[in-house]
Amino acid sequence: MAEREFEFDLIFALPEGGLDESAILDALHEAGCDDAVVGLGRPGSVGLAFIRAGRDPEAVIVEAVGQAAAALPEGTDLREVRPDLVSLADVAARLQVTRQALQKRPMPPPSLGGLYRASEIPERLLAGRGKLRDRYLASRAWFDAAPGAQRVNAKIGLGEFVPAAELPEMDAKPTGRIA
Repeated sequence: MAEREFEFDLIFALPEGGLDESAILDALHEAGCDDAVVGLGRPGSVGLAFIRAGRDPEAVIVEAVGQAAAALPEGTDLREVRPDLVSLADVAARLQVTRQALQKRPMPPPSLGGLYRASEIPERLLAGRGKLRDRYLASRAWFDAAPGAQRVNAKIGLGEFVPAAELPEMDAKPTGRIA
């Protein structure tokens, strides 16, 4: 199977206490997360946005989690991998269209409180022609990451997630693109 790009975000809850942002940024860089866009704007959390290449989205995500977890302070907790559950507004923003443009297309049934599984949306976008299909193709890396994000989030919820630091080496490679 050929390598593909996957675009995803990791959201971590940081332990309480002093947070040295410079030290976290340096540690992430040294751990191999120099390709991540790092967000520290929300107190008590850190978000990492990646675009990485690999064969399997879950393996790529798990490896990124392992690298990040090795760099972040002890007691840090992976809370969520995105995209998984998304709103139509999230999808519209990603595709650079209005929410109303999406509402004109049949969508899969919502999964939770009006949120949709990002992994179920491409089939609906590819069913038609025109701008939505073209915009989907331009945003494919985000949608391609969704099945892996969904599986990792399910494992987190069940308490069965094992970071890549505890697994054999994976096949993910930074693409050099900034998320």
